[in-house]
Amino acid sequence: MMTHEIELKALMLASLDGDAASHRALLERLSRRLRAYFKGKLAISGRGAAEAEDLVQEAVLAIHLKRHTYDPEEPLTPWVHAIARYKLIDFLRRTRTSLADVPIDEADKVMAHDDNVGAESTLDLKQLMQRLPEKIRCSIEAVKLEGQSIAEAAARCGISESGVKVNIHRGLKTLAALIARETRT
Repeated sequence: MMTHEIELKALMLASLDGDAASHRALLERLSRRLRAYFKGKLAISGRGAAEAEDLVQEAVLAIHLKRHTYDPEEPLTPWVHAIARYKLIDFLRRTRTSLADVPIDEADKVMAHDDNVGAESTLDLKQLMQRLPEKIRCSIEAVKLEGQSIAEAAARCGISESGVKVNIHRGLKTLAALIARETRT
């Protein structure tokens, strides 16, 4: 898996630098991976290869159009998988597929764990946290992410304990608003 990430990221970076051959190679390799991903997810709900192919095309087009948003400092595959997952969710919503349409024995597999969900979540959280003011970010990281006490966080962040509590409350509210805004776009 790691060699795939290195190879795909190298192709993406060359593509971003204007190398058309690398861009074609990147989209071809991603198409193969996405085809397998979508076929597996859709087969569980009784969907066919034609629908998987439509999703591959939608995802590849989104990757092509949104490639300027990719951060070269971050891994590529979580970024690609996030796009693919959103395309799958949009498709299932559009076609009104629900877990009720899936055999009960298979329902957990349709929405089952994604190999890259942990990396995606970490990447998403990191990007969202960077949008918060420093003291708020420090408070949330210390208490919510690292498990420190309010007193420890206050000492670390250089603010009062009540300031830490207020920062956490405001920061979580801001993060919720950012997430809601991101999912609408």
